[in-house]
Amino acid sequence: MTDFTQLNTKLVATQEWLVAELAGVRTGRAVPALLDNIKADAYGMQTPLKQLANIGVEDARTLRVSPFDMGQIKDIERAINSADLGVGVQATASEVRVIFPELTGERREQLLKIASAKLEDARVAVRGARDEMKKDLQQQEKDGDISKDENHNAQEEMQKMVEDANKTLEEQYNKKEEEIKG
Repeated sequence: MTDFTQLNTKLVATQEWLVAELAGVRTGRAVPALLDNIKADAYGMQTPLKQLANIGVEDARTLRVSPFDMGQIKDIERAINSADLGVGVQATASEVRVIFPELTGERREQLLKIASAKLEDARVAVRGARDEMKKDLQQQEKDGDISKDENHNAQEEMQKMVEDANKTLEEQYNKKEEEIKG
């Protein structure tokens, strides 16, 4: 029996990567995940925003960032502005509001192209993992560790795993496409 653990690990990692990348593609709706990769200067070091503040959705186009330490408001505001997300930022004495502008048709097309490029990057990663596994199977057959039939069966099973992974990637992309199109 062929061990597909390494291939499966790579396929799952690729799917998780695509989910994270697509979450970063802004759709005009307030999504706290958009701020996940932002780090603010706090206490002399770069700290993820989610460790400095509660991040919540105020309404469909506004996020509310409530710092645990009110002295961090300016640093948080500066970090969000410097991330260049194309959002408006307003700071008050107790919170920072992140306001998402309405999407134009042109911007929606740009976002679809970005999401499509991320999908293609994920597909390339899946093909790379498949090719590695294929080479490994061929080497095992050449070394006499598996028979030609076992290699053939393993290749079929591997192809099914790859097709399932690609289907999942496509579903994730389609969900994001619907979000972008509104």
